[in-house]
Amino acid sequence: MKTKHMNLVRSSWLMLVGLMLLVSCSLDNRVIEKPVFLASNTTSIEVSKVTLTDSTTVLDIFARYQPKYWIRIAGSSYLTDDKGNTYPVQSGIGIELDKEFWMPESGEAEFQLVFPRLRNGAKYFDFSEGPEVEGGFSIWGVQLKSNELPELQLSEDVLAQKVDKDAPLAEPVLKYGEATIKGKVLDYRPGMLATVKVVAYSPLVGYDGDVDVTVEADGSFTHTMNVLCTSKVYLIYQGMMTNQAEIFVEPGQVSEVYLNIREASRLKSKFHADAASYGRLYYYSGAMENVVRELHEANNLMAEYFGTVNKYDFTQKPEVLLDEYKKNLLSKMELARKALAESSLGQAMKTYLQGELDMRLLYSLQQAPNALTTEYMNTQKNWDRETYFAFMNKIQKSWSNSYVDKELYTVLNNPVALLNSDYGIMVVLAEMIQSEYTIDEGLFTQMAATAKLYRGIKDFAPLTDAQKEEMKSLPEACQQYLSAANDNLLATIEANKKKTGFRVNEAGEVANEDLFASIISQFRGKVLLVDFWATWCGPCRNANKAMAPMKEELKDKDIVYVYITGETSPKGTWENMIPDIHGEHFRVTDKQWAYLGNAMGIEGVPTYFVIDREGDIKYKSVGFPGVAKMKEELVKVLDEK
Repeated sequence: MKTKHMNLVRSSWLMLVGLMLLVSCSLDNRVIEKPVFLASNTTSIEVSKVTLTDSTTVLDIFARYQPKYWIRIAGSSYLTDDKGNTYPVQSGIGIELDKEFWMPESGEAEFQLVFPRLRNGAKYFDFSEGPEVEGGFSIWGVQLKSNELPELQLSEDVLAQKVDKDAPLAEPVLKYGEATIKGKVLDYRPGMLATVKVVAYSPLVGYDGDVDVTVEADGSFTHTMNVLCTSKVYLIYQGMMTNQAEIFVEPGQVSEVYLNIREASRLKSKFHADAASYGRLYYYSGAMENVVRELHEANNLMAEYFGTVNKYDFTQKPEVLLDEYKKNLLSKMELARKALAESSLGQAMKTYLQGELDMRLLYSLQQAPNALTTEYMNTQKNWDRETYFAFMNKIQKSWSNSYVDKELYTVLNNPVALLNSDYGIMVVLAEMIQSEYTIDEGLFTQMAATAKLYRGIKDFAPLTDAQKEEMKSLPEACQQYLSAANDNLLATIEANKKKTGFRVNEAGEVANEDLFASIISQFRGKVLLVDFWATWCGPCRNANKAMAPMKEELKDKDIVYVYITGETSPKGTWENMIPDIHGEHFRVTDKQWAYLGNAMGIEGVPTYFVIDREGDIKYKSVGFPGVAKMKEELVKVLDEK
């Protein structure tokens, strides 16, 4: 009886333990619908559901991408939990790992990824395709225990930033000096983004280049730049879905910015875009802070009036189209100005935005042929360069400077206009504008004269003695700016004299029809990247800079880089510029350049050819196709047997 009793007790105990285990497992097996997440570097995929089973972690993935294009999930993908444990992907359901997944016509699809079961008690996980996957997808901080994210780690002073509604706009003053940007990527984790791109705008040239600033391990970054006055800058963090922060820098001042990655990612989320905000997209202190803190609200206000495209009857005569375009623009401006006056925006923002509207009106009228051509092309299902330029020329013939009312140009002498990113474009057009109208001597005339000298320096042409004398009539800040730029150029030219890795070649005296064959025959047996370019071509120079890391990566490969330009590239400028462009350089005559252009279908610069070891053209691109595409085509030819 004792034994029987003991067996019954043991049996009951085992049943209880088993029941407890079942209950425990069923409690821990759970589903998290539309989990919140900290950040993502993509809008192509998002986790719609997490299912935790006894042995697996299953992610339901919602994918959205360009219809009939593909995405791919790497077989190297893994999850990392909050304790640093990793879980490699086991399989895909509805998708094959490492294979192209073609999107349907809707541009939306769903599939599942299966991983080992996360440890019990895991609070969140990160998803990554791995650092070895170029442009790989990553999603950080997918929450398992809560539908809320951890509190944003910012000081109360920053979180409590307010706008002084009564503060007037500080008028920009011409002053040469160094401006500093101090930034911090909030919630930063290694691998989120390596750099933040600083895009600068100058009242002399408009877009004035960009630089990638390294993000440190703690998410901080610092950048210094020389500026002529208070200037607009964009901080672009492309690793976070091409987000940007619009700020200002000022000579002798520090501008501080905190990039709110979680909010940037939420705004682009399929499932959380309409949820409560995680705070401002970025927090800012520094130059024009009262304006910057209201930019989001102001941009939304302006979008109501300029966010839609007007419908035009493009069968009308060009002069009728231009007249209709002008009427539409003036109507929008009137409504926008009224809305601005009635808005609750601060005084500084109202003054700034009034200046922006003035510049927008002037610029839009000045660029009316371009705007109408763009809208026309958007109505065409199929179009080519011929169609584009034919329509552009038709509109351009009916446009003249008299299309723009003379009094509108007075805005160019208002210092507030210096804050507009399009001011530099108007300065570039100064000679054309002045040929039609006489604009009163003042700020615009000074900036136009400064810009003319600055463009020469940017084109690798140091200031002459005559130009240095001319410079003395300009404001002191402009003189300092030009002198510093010229000194930097002279230092670069001296440094270039010591550089290697480039060679100047002579095309030789050959018939035009034999010229290209003669050039490339010198390198037969090699894979060639032939670049038709010009020193004055900004996209050419930017592309050369962008490809430098690729060329370093492929330096041990059997590739020769051949650069061909013509006499429109001044000889001195060309000689000063090419030491930074490693490769074989040719400068041909105007007649040779014209022949090559016609014979090889070169419609503009840059134009690229990838040529195999036998001298056959395997790839052509008018315009820079991007580093990844260029590398792909070169490697493809390299691998040919």
